[in-house]
Amino acid sequence: MIYSMTGYAAVARELPWGALALELRSVNHRYLDVSLRMPDELRAVEPALREAIAARLQRGKVECRLQLNAASGQPKPFELNMGLLAQLRALETKVRVAWPAAREMGVHEIVRWPGMLGSDTVPLEELRAATQELLVAALEELNATRAREGERLQALLFERLAGMQRIVAETGPKMPQILAAYSEKLATKLREALAGGDEERIRQEIVLFASKIDVDEELGRLGAHLAEARRILERGGAVGKRLDFLMQEFNREANTLGSKSVDSATSQASIELKILIEQMREQIQNIE
Repeated sequence: MIYSMTGYAAVARELPWGALALELRSVNHRYLDVSLRMPDELRAVEPALREAIAARLQRGKVECRLQLNAASGQPKPFELNMGLLAQLRALETKVRVAWPAAREMGVHEIVRWPGMLGSDTVPLEELRAATQELLVAALEELNATRAREGERLQALLFERLAGMQRIVAETGPKMPQILAAYSEKLATKLREALAGGDEERIRQEIVLFASKIDVDEELGRLGAHLAEARRILERGGAVGKRLDFLMQEFNREANTLGSKSVDSATSQASIELKILIEQMREQIQNIE
C-alpha cells in the first residue's frame, strides 16, 4: 500500500473538565514538517504530540490543532490559587525594589495569570493521557484517508506505466525499418553529393550515422525503468522519493529518443512519453 500526503481527520471527546477536540491536516512536502496550534494551557502536551506524529508519518506538511472548551453546565465558583498569588506578590515586590518606577499589577492581570483561578486548572496527567488517546484515533483516521487517496494514485500510475509500456513496445519493432529507410535515403544523398564517389566511404558514413540515431539502448533503459517503477509501486511504503528519481530517468531517455529521431513515428513516441511522464510526476509529488 502507498500513501498520499494529503489527508484530514478530526476527533473530539467529552471529558469531565471540558470538550477536547483535535484536528489534523496534511499536504505534500519534501520532508515531515509538523506545526501545532493550541492554547498556552495545553502546551505541556506538545512534545508528546510531536513524537507520536513523527512515529506514524514520514513525509508531509502536517498541521495539528488542539482545542479545549470548558465543560458547560452550572458555573463553578472561582477560587484563587493562594500559593501562586503569594509567589506572584513576592516576585512583584522584588521587581519594584530593583525597579521603583515599575507600575503595580492590576486585578485583571492577576486573575488572568496562568493557573491563578483554580477552576481553570486541568489535571496535567489526565490531559496528557486523553490527548494521546485522541491523537491515536486522529492518526488512524488520517492514515485511512491518505491510504484511500494513495490507492487512487497507485491505480493512476499503473495506468500511465501501461501507456508508456505500449509506446515502447510499439516503437522497438519499427526501428529496423526506420533505420533501413533512412540509410537508403542518406546513401542516395551522399552519392549525389560525392558524384558517385567511393562506395566504401559511403557505407562507412551510413554505418556511423546509423549508430548515432539508433535508440535500442534508450528503449532498453525505458523498459528497465518501467519494470522498476512497477516493482516499487507493488512493494508500497514510502516510495515518493524513489519514484520522483525514476521520473527524472524516464524524462532523460524520452528526451534522448526525441533528439535522435529521424522519423515522425519516433518523434511522436517521444512526445507521448513525455506527456505521460509529466502526468506521473505531478501525481508523485503527493505520494509519501
